[in-house]
Amino acid sequence: MIIAIDGPSGAGKSSVSVEVARALGFSCLDTGAMYRSVAWQAVQNGVDFDDAERLGEIARTYDITFTHEAGNPKPVGVSIGGADVTSAIRTAEIDRAVSPVSAVPAVREALVAQQQRIGRSGDYVVEGRDIGTVVFPEAPLKVFLTASNEARARRRVLQNEQRGVGSTDFETVLADIIRRDEYDSSRAASPLKPADDAVHVDSSDMTMEEVIDKICELARERM
Repeated sequence: MIIAIDGPSGAGKSSVSVEVARALGFSCLDTGAMYRSVAWQAVQNGVDFDDAERLGEIARTYDITFTHEAGNPKPVGVSIGGADVTSAIRTAEIDRAVSPVSAVPAVREALVAQQQRIGRSGDYVVEGRDIGTVVFPEAPLKVFLTASNEARARRRVLQNEQRGVGSTDFETVLADIIRRDEYDSSRAASPLKPADDAVHVDSSDMTMEEVIDKICELARERM
């Protein structure tokens, strides 16, 4: 079974997906890490983010793999072309780079095929921006998780403080979230939007535990 969780940056998709998977005994497929890995490799190779041909070539020729540990639904490591990029893809530089890279049709085509192959091999919670509309349109449960701009900015600042990377200035983070929303929603390739049959969950005034319980309840109804 596939549970697709889509939504804008900072809505809590990653944290919620891990705990939903843990509660249900599912695994997580970190599609965002795959796009971040391509962005990181592009930076290493000196590839301009406007060079769609070379970005597509990276996505096609560099294998992206995940490392898992028993009992942990979340991948504990990610590599591209054999290079461990688990921490390197979580920097502010890659935060800014991932949107233009993920908007390239050739990149998306190459990575979506791999996501579909992995996802259909078991029970997965998959989060992103086009999971329910493009990657797994047949998923029995599609959730569109969102929150207000301000709530998402506060969460991202706290997250950056805890991991020690990225900006901790609220106004800077808020502006980046708004910019990224506009970019992701207006891009030609797989824009951010809810699937027609997605369940909308606004987490602005919900605790993470309440969001997790809500999604697990929906999942059990469909099992």
